[in-house]
Amino acid sequence: MRFRPCIDIHNGKVKQIVGGSLKDEQDRAVENFVAGQNAGYYAEMYRKRGLKGGHIILLNPATSPYYEETKKQALLALKTDPGHLQIGGGINDENAGDYLTAGASHVIVTSFVFQGGEIRRENLERMRKAVGKDHLVLDVSCRKKDGQYYIVTDRWQKFTNVILNEQVIEELSAYCDEFLIHAVDVEGKAKGIEKELVRMLGRLDGLPVTYAGGISSMDDLQSLKELGQGKLDFTVGSALDIFGGTMDFEEVAAFC
Repeated sequence: MRFRPCIDIHNGKVKQIVGGSLKDEQDRAVENFVAGQNAGYYAEMYRKRGLKGGHIILLNPATSPYYEETKKQALLALKTDPGHLQIGGGINDENAGDYLTAGASHVIVTSFVFQGGEIRRENLERMRKAVGKDHLVLDVSCRKKDGQYYIVTDRWQKFTNVILNEQVIEELSAYCDEFLIHAVDVEGKAKGIEKELVRMLGRLDGLPVTYAGGISSMDDLQSLKELGQGKLDFTVGSALDIFGGTMDFEEVAAFC
């Protein structure tokens, strides 16, 4: 169980947002925190603390007028702490190699491999060929619908037809090195973890899984440890004091 720090970038700024509020139209989101510092500041903080395996997420689509500034911030973070951060947001087989060259340890992919609501195995193969299994993280972030957790794409705005369960995780494990899973319905709300999802993930054995969503206290971290059987890595965003929250960054970093 490890703490994986994050750098979420929206409209060219490091931010913490309410995950379910993100809209590509007019580049809108409900903001919990907008940083005065750039992405390199946070990457340097993580580097000094010896934290590895954190993720940078570009929250603007390539069609956004803010995309280039968002990408510029992401590349700054990679340059600041090369080889230790993962990156996601608009990644495909054609641009993935550029991010690895820029310093990413892994690329994180969702939408490219879940198109039309289905798993596109030909795109999984293309990603594996482009960067290798050892450099690929699959983001299978999910939202609950009709009592099931469905994988969501396009910055968490679109439901796929794929239910996140142990069988799907096992199938996808052949293509990637890790999984990143945001519980989108509680993401950015700092009101507690998605316990049912954590229990399911805790039953898994195999590749590393990083859980994100709803962590707001040290009690939540303890629940995550117990329900996840100590197997899940975790991300804390809005609740951290470095992002305007109340949880002490150093205490969270030392939890494991």
